[in-house]
Amino acid sequence: MAILTFLISLAGATMLLLYAVRMVRTGIERSYGASFQRLLTGRQSHLQAGMMGLTLAIVLQSSAAVALLASGFAASGYLAFPTGLAIVLGGDLGSALIIQILSFKLDWLVPMLLAAGGYLFVKTEAKKARQLGRILMGVAFILISLRFLREAMDPIRDSAFLPAIAGYLARDYITAFLVGGALAFVMHSSVAAILMCVTLVQIGALPFAAGLSLVLGANFGSAFIPVWLSRGMDLQARRIPYANLALRGTWAVICLFGANLALRQGWLGDPQGGQMLVSAHLAFNAALLLLALPLCTPLGGVFARLFPDPAAPPAQPPGRPVSALKQGSYGAPAQAVANLTRELLRMADLAGAMFRPVLELYESGSKEQIRAVQQMDAEVNACLAGIRQYVAAIPAEAFSKDQLKTARSLMEYAIRLETAGDVVARRLTVLAEEMRKKELRFSRDGWLEITRMHEAILANLQLASNVLISDDLESARLLSLEKTELKRMERDSRKRHLRRLQSGGRESFDTSDIHLETLRALREFNSHIAAVAYPVLYRNGQLLETRLIEDLPDQNDEGLEEPAR
Repeated sequence: MAILTFLISLAGATMLLLYAVRMVRTGIERSYGASFQRLLTGRQSHLQAGMMGLTLAIVLQSSAAVALLASGFAASGYLAFPTGLAIVLGGDLGSALIIQILSFKLDWLVPMLLAAGGYLFVKTEAKKARQLGRILMGVAFILISLRFLREAMDPIRDSAFLPAIAGYLARDYITAFLVGGALAFVMHSSVAAILMCVTLVQIGALPFAAGLSLVLGANFGSAFIPVWLSRGMDLQARRIPYANLALRGTWAVICLFGANLALRQGWLGDPQGGQMLVSAHLAFNAALLLLALPLCTPLGGVFARLFPDPAAPPAQPPGRPVSALKQGSYGAPAQAVANLTRELLRMADLAGAMFRPVLELYESGSKEQIRAVQQMDAEVNACLAGIRQYVAAIPAEAFSKDQLKTARSLMEYAIRLETAGDVVARRLTVLAEEMRKKELRFSRDGWLEITRMHEAILANLQLASNVLISDDLESARLLSLEKTELKRMERDSRKRHLRRLQSGGRESFDTSDIHLETLRALREFNSHIAAVAYPVLYRNGQLLETRLIEDLPDQNDEGLEEPAR
């Protein structure tokens, strides 16, 4: 019975730990996710890239998340292999620093974190405040789960069961290594797995030698997580996780045999305690970063040969990508609606591809780059023409009233996407061309404000696609709230810009018209993108018909005389 109680308590504590780590990561991604591309893809040395990966791993509470981000940007051509690998290696060290912080007994912080986080998440409406509340509560849940884990071990600490397993793992360090690797991979979190091992050593449930082998195995197992999660990506994206696995696995095996030999010979003395285990974990990752950074560039050629780019397809005449719609062929109504949704997703991707390089065009865009973005608007227009033709020819007798209404609402969103493309092609790129011709530059504060709005809109583009696919009410509500948040950002930026003009800022004066017009264009683009949320909110009764007050008080009731005729 004691074993069953132990297993249930252990499972509960582990699940809470995994949930808490994910909760912290989700809060940070929702608040600052769009900033990561700018941080990761900036020009930097290998050491700077490693430090960037370290910082992001601490922020995201996950080295696997950093590896996936780097792989995704490498697949898109934004990130070179050596820089991406350096970022991932830095992320591993950042993950070790998280464990160092969380390994201290911080139970006294739990009530404060829960109180502050709960208030921000439940009682506030601002996006960043709510997500900060989510982050604080997640950290509190991590600390609670670690306390539960320690308490779960108390009933069997003195039993014959745990010491027997602990003694076996201490003697057979290869098995302990494999168990640690499997644990990290199954939990899909090296932070959670290693924190569990550290806690077991802290309370004396495991000897240090067994804990060290488990931790080294967890380091090896954690490198399989991004390999597994990136298995569906392009070959270019998968090179970085495999290179990280090769470096991390080789170093883990070397350290496993070396450390166990040193422990058995007494060369390391008699290390004890969870804090010593955390220090060993930190030293492992710091040494790996320092040793592997010089290898990032040479390994690029090796893994390019191991994962060669696929043969280029035969050249095709230039033209628009194949449409998801086959005019005149509808099939079942559900299939026709699915085809419309697929075409809308393609249209949204095209609008996003036009919008994504806007900041680059403002900063250093050439005439050819600006023209290339403007030419993409023709593809967006062609998508709308195809959708309009497809919906107009739908046989009304074969579709129900609701299905026809859905098809028309999708066409209305296509019109909004086409208008969003026009905002980029006819306003933002024209402003970028004006900046280029006059060799203008925004003030530092003005540029930062525009950058933050651009990042927020990129996040909203992804959220809008999710709403289009899932029809999820919660996502639609979040997108609507994000629209309100962007309106606030635009209003605040306009006020700050006017204050800079009053203070006599030369750069602000020269770019005043462009700055204000850019703010308006960004807000309008976002409004068109967010329109996908309206049908979902309306169907669920969460959208008002009007914001006007319908029943005005009778003026005579307020003591006002009726005007003379």
